[in-house]
Amino acid sequence: MSETTEPVPLGSRTTLFRHALRLHQQTPDSPLPRDGAPFPDEERHRGKRPRTRADQRLDGADVAAILDRHFADPDARAGELVDAFHDVLVPFLDNAHVNAAALRADRQRVRHTGRWLVRHSTDRCSAVVGLALLASDWTEEDIPLIQTIGLLSHTFGPLAAEALGRRRGGGEALQWLGQRVTGWGRVHVIEKLCGRGGSTSRGWLLRNACDGDFLNAYFAGQVATATHLHEAITGTDIDDDLVDHTGRVLRIMTDCDGMGTTLEHYPPAPVVLAAHAAHLGRQAPTRNRYLDAAVIAYYLTTRAPAQCGCTTGQRDEIVRQYLAVLNRRNWCDTARANLDRNDESVAWFAIMATRLNLRAFGP
Repeated sequence: MSETTEPVPLGSRTTLFRHALRLHQQTPDSPLPRDGAPFPDEERHRGKRPRTRADQRLDGADVAAILDRHFADPDARAGELVDAFHDVLVPFLDNAHVNAAALRADRQRVRHTGRWLVRHSTDRCSAVVGLALLASDWTEEDIPLIQTIGLLSHTFGPLAAEALGRRRGGGEALQWLGQRVTGWGRVHVIEKLCGRGGSTSRGWLLRNACDGDFLNAYFAGQVATATHLHEAITGTDIDDDLVDHTGRVLRIMTDCDGMGTTLEHYPPAPVVLAAHAAHLGRQAPTRNRYLDAAVIAYYLTTRAPAQCGCTTGQRDEIVRQYLAVLNRRNWCDTARANLDRNDESVAWFAIMATRLNLRAFGP
């Protein structure tokens, strides 16, 4: 079936796909500003509160029923679905009911309908359903379509990650998307990459997975485990990007209890901590390196060794290594030059520095 056979609704506004594409062209190598918000259909969705079911196992059943009726009519066109889902609860995650409806219909028609809705929908609800249909069965030519709508990652990231993660050829596409999304969308993409394995994804994850967002706490431990971080950071292929990202991962794992894996539950913790401290001593000082190392050292000194995944001896030696670097004159000078003690965002650091007796914050 050809897309040209489908009429675009009269009076339609900017499609979600065209909105994402335009913003992506402005920042081709970075996440979209504000995750693409506001969307073209913002006014229509402002204040909308979809009906929820007492039994969440039925979420998506209304969408599936609409799809069943649509696919049962051989003359029905994809464009007729543009406004069909606005008043029902549309799951933004992978959904068994929607998947089942896709499997019950003709494969080629499902793929065509998914493509058309993703490309032409002016309402996020139908665009999400279109992406769900594509997730059930896509071909290589659909990858740019899935990636582009996935850039609106808070809304479309979970299903885009699911779609790309289901197929063998989706690894590089996931990595491309992971470099260009943040927030919840990034969580879903990184988790899919962690589950796939592979040398190409491993190298990227070891250096780029955590971007500093609070939600990194959900997957930092998964990244450390899936990439065999303890082998990478003690190996021979060491560069500044790997060491810096390792520091970021360790910093996150000191403060992610209730969200993700902490150092206490990460068996290679003493190996990775010791290796990071050793490599840190061979790096030039920067603001972020100083902060990451100080936060890690502070955590180690204020928790019982077992909570750090270490024995007492291991913990004490690792702290000594970190403090030896942090108290070097050039590292202290860097901290003084780049950390404003009157800045609200780093004021808390003075308390930590006092506990560690860091010279950078001495008299």
